[in-house]
Amino acid sequence: MGPGIVVTAAFIGPGTVTLCSLAGVHFGYSLLWAVLLSTLATVVLQDMAARIGLISQSGLAQLLRNQLKGSLWKTPVLTLIILAIVLGNTAYQAGNIGGGVLGLEAVIGTVNYTIVGQKINLFPLVLGGGAFAVLSQKNDKLLSQILTVMVLFMSCSFVITAWLIKPQLRELLSGLFVPSFPKDSLWTIIGLVGTTIVPYNIFLHASLIQKKWRGVESLTKVQRDTYWSIGLGGLVSLSIVVCAAGSGVEKINTAVDLAQALSPLYGSMAKLLLGVGLFSAGMTSAITAPLAAAYVACECLGWSTEAHSQKFQFVWRLVLLVGVVLAAVGIKPIALIHMAQVANGMLLFVMAGLVLWMINQQSVMNQYANTKWQNILGAVVLILSIIVGVKGIDGVLQIFG
Repeated sequence: MGPGIVVTAAFIGPGTVTLCSLAGVHFGYSLLWAVLLSTLATVVLQDMAARIGLISQSGLAQLLRNQLKGSLWKTPVLTLIILAIVLGNTAYQAGNIGGGVLGLEAVIGTVNYTIVGQKINLFPLVLGGGAFAVLSQKNDKLLSQILTVMVLFMSCSFVITAWLIKPQLRELLSGLFVPSFPKDSLWTIIGLVGTTIVPYNIFLHASLIQKKWRGVESLTKVQRDTYWSIGLGGLVSLSIVVCAAGSGVEKINTAVDLAQALSPLYGSMAKLLLGVGLFSAGMTSAITAPLAAAYVACECLGWSTEAHSQKFQFVWRLVLLVGVVLAAVGIKPIALIHMAQVANGMLLFVMAGLVLWMINQQSVMNQYANTKWQNILGAVVLILSIIVGVKGIDGVLQIFG
């Protein structure tokens, strides 16, 4: 396993778990095809990002910085990237840690203390300490190994729970391979695509690839790693939808509600498995979000991306610290999250277009540029990215409207 597992660890976060649960509760198995489509789209986009990282031996933000040198677009593009990834990941970090906390609380219960009149949840401090310990490792191989173990825990948790549900095979296959659009399902479909195709994963993947592998002879390994890792992430998402669809629950807010609803039917094991799965999802995203922010900030500003670099460490520590503090005191930075959603919505289709452009630059890719069919698939992903991005921006604007 290589950097692909880090991408899987990043996109299977608390948001994905909750949205897949809602999709299953509200629409049964009928939106499984949307999860499959989003997984395939992610494979296409991450494959292009990984190839760019391997062939150019450069991070994506760093490559853009070089390619746009002297262009009027350089400053706006790099500013958008920093706003969306660094600011966005900081805003979302409290949610990542909060998701992991919900998973722990589903199994253990709550642990709160009141200090100077302020209620403090101790679990975010524990999760933050764990994420800090993992990110402090200056060994990329060890980081991948730790995340691999956590993703496997998460995968086993959700897949076994889905097996306990014993879904009807005919309905499952129909939902997986026969697209349908139930009433009021459009935004959920777009959301399923948007929660899987994550902008910061594009940068994170390219940066990690060029650190692990060198030379075109590694291309087969890179692609195998990408396909298997993201495919595993898709299996996890599908399993969550199956769990929710077969639960008989009519209304939930989080995966913890789903876990509690399954307990009377399948015993404490279902609650334990879903709790462990949600904890792992939150923890892996809490590790990868600060890491991606550090890579992007340093590449955009021309700083070193070596693990021992003080500036690199400062960025990921700051993102992690802000997330831990906000989660511990229960503050949700709503305005910051809305701003990040707009920036990420814009960045998603901008980056999909830029990746498609760069993968076809002979000066960057030589003979490893996209084939005709790869460009067609890339164009489909670009269209999906535009739809998802516009939907995200429109949703935020409607809130303020």
